[in-house]
Amino acid sequence: MLDTLDAAAVRRWCAGGLAALKRHQGEIDQLNVYPVPDGDTGTNLVLTLTSAQQALAMDLDTLPDSGPTAHGHALRLMAQGALLGARGNSGVILSQILRGFADQVAVAPTVRGREFAAALRSGTTAAYTAVARPVEGTLLTVVAAAAAAAERADSADLPAVARLAARAAAEALARTPEQLPALARAGVVDAGGRGLCVLLDALVEVLTGESVDQPTPTTRSARPAATVARETGSDEYAYEVQFLLDAHAEAVAGMRRALDALGDSLVVVGDGREPEGTWNVHVHVNDVGAAVEAGVVAGRPYRISVTRFADQPEPPRGQVSDGRAAVVVATGGGIAELFAAEGATVVAGNPSTGELLDAVRGTGAARVVVLPNDPNTEAVASAAARAARQHGIRVSVVPTRSPVQALAALAVRDADRRFEDDVIAMAEAAGACRYAEVCHASREALTMAGPCRPGDVLALVEGEVHLIGTDLTDTCAAVVDRMLGGGGEMVTLLSGVDAPAGLIDAVRAHVARRWPFVEVHAYPGGQPFYPLLVGIE
Repeated sequence: MLDTLDAAAVRRWCAGGLAALKRHQGEIDQLNVYPVPDGDTGTNLVLTLTSAQQALAMDLDTLPDSGPTAHGHALRLMAQGALLGARGNSGVILSQILRGFADQVAVAPTVRGREFAAALRSGTTAAYTAVARPVEGTLLTVVAAAAAAAERADSADLPAVARLAARAAAEALARTPEQLPALARAGVVDAGGRGLCVLLDALVEVLTGESVDQPTPTTRSARPAATVARETGSDEYAYEVQFLLDAHAEAVAGMRRALDALGDSLVVVGDGREPEGTWNVHVHVNDVGAAVEAGVVAGRPYRISVTRFADQPEPPRGQVSDGRAAVVVATGGGIAELFAAEGATVVAGNPSTGELLDAVRGTGAARVVVLPNDPNTEAVASAAARAARQHGIRVSVVPTRSPVQALAALAVRDADRRFEDDVIAMAEAAGACRYAEVCHASREALTMAGPCRPGDVLALVEGEVHLIGTDLTDTCAAVVDRMLGGGGEMVTLLSGVDAPAGLIDAVRAHVARRWPFVEVHAYPGGQPFYPLLVGIE
């Protein structure tokens, strides 16, 4: 029995809460009918808390010299991770609950019952403030009930107060169909509120060592959520838009007004580093361009995701075809077109786990291969593959590190082979494709090829600098020569968005002169930063 919430307990709570959400993920997805019946609240909460746990795992030991306590620092890391990885309406609101909770107890010497109650109240206030038009019968109602029960207890006994809060949350959850007609018609309780109850139960288990997981309350007329129309007031909006935003608080206030006029289900939450910080923005609209433009006016939007609600029911949730598909990460319009022409589903560069998982599920296939095309995306792809198993989808990640390797892998796909054999063949083709990148140095550095200065042309082979030059065309030709010196029958050239006119033609002509029996394929890749990408097979 713990009498205070220390940093170690925070870490166990996050891990235990994530594990519990994963166990209940499918159940919570099926509850999801408000504000739209898109069946993904459980998945969104899992992805949000996965990001929180990753933030804790990577940074828990870097306690600042001054400022928050160890438990406060851990809670803030958890909240910050949740904010940056939040998915969907409930995920964004949950991240704000965690932020309010963390802010309240960041410098408190200990977190016992009364401090816990104050933290829940702070999280509740932050959540209500973040939602443009709060609706009762949702996650907001459930967290408010938990906070009120904790305050009424007026006790220093943390386990006892946490139990009361969890019980009150469960009771409030059971009443949500009385507050939202859409829930009553579907015969279900609120999905986001159910997720919060799972997290509070996980906290009680950490504090007491006793499992308190409660079954989901339902009404007698329960039926599949997919048969229910979305809640009145939201069906006129066709798209969900979500993005992170670096902006000043005053500019965010203006953006909030603009988005409120465009649609509904608006949630804007910040990381607490006001007046300027990072914000997570979520809204349902018809005019996607206007929503993104509002973010551009306010600051710097990124990780922009757009979901068309009409696309969500196909394939039905929990059902997949027996076919196979490929999901490829691509940076550059030309590269994306090449992959699409190969029949692959394309995801924009630097995706989140949730974005990759959505792409995998969107294929409707039971067996999917993912090509990340970047060492930094491999871990995200692996996390998406693990999450996909919860939906009955088998995902294999071929660790491609360059788009040219992915092109080689896609070229050998054969639907007549067993999926496992096909993945092996793709991995072998990708591994046999050596790759190079040519770019300009942005600063002084000491490389494997010697020192470089800003503006120098760098040729990287398999991620390491092999050549340093002053002329872009000469360096591109030289790196192709070096790679073909080790053997090769085919060269693939992808020109970048900033490649000068004539670069590809010059390199192609050079290969024709020096290596007349080598086949050359050249395409406009459109990738940033790298005027030329090279593949040798």
